[in-house]
Amino acid sequence: METKADILLQTFNLTMKYGIKSVSMDDIARHLGMSKKTIYQHFENKRALVKEMVLATVVKDECDIKQISAKANDAIDEMVTIARHILSFLREMSPSLVYDMQKYYAKEWQMVKKHHEEFVYGVVIQNIERGKKEQVYQSKINADVIAKLYVGMSHLMTNEEIFPLKDYSKSELYSNLVTYHMRGIVTEKGREYLAKLKID
Repeated sequence: METKADILLQTFNLTMKYGIKSVSMDDIARHLGMSKKTIYQHFENKRALVKEMVLATVVKDECDIKQISAKANDAIDEMVTIARHILSFLREMSPSLVYDMQKYYAKEWQMVKKHHEEFVYGVVIQNIERGKKEQVYQSKINADVIAKLYVGMSHLMTNEEIFPLKDYSKSELYSNLVTYHMRGIVTEKGREYLAKLKID
């Protein structure tokens, strides 16, 4: 199992740096200092490896965000810390990674989208309800509507026709999205606190 975990970790590191399409099984084997035969003992092919890598990444991301939520002092602190966590991931990510997923690994990409729609929606709903109780978010906003808008706008970031890779970085898009989202839902009390925190 340790060898399998190493393969997943190093594949993740390589694809984060170079994208998925340009990283071959030979590259992964060479980077790990092992034969391709050893990799194929754990994964039938590159697609199986990518699928498991994506799933492991999604699970880890969920755990990280749950820990952030549990430790946050309040709703604004929670959302800003989650945003910083995601921004740090996006800044390390190859610009072509999402494009490669959409074009060459459509099923795996759908898995990511499903995670995003379900898990992130739940996180935003919980965060909004928490913020309302703490009086840092407006009491009249509809948490369901705002959470769905947030998820929808997040997906829009991956639309190459609207936001071509050559013109927009994912970190820039996400930073603007979170700023737009937060400023739209905070109360005056929340706005004063938000001004003291730096998202990026």
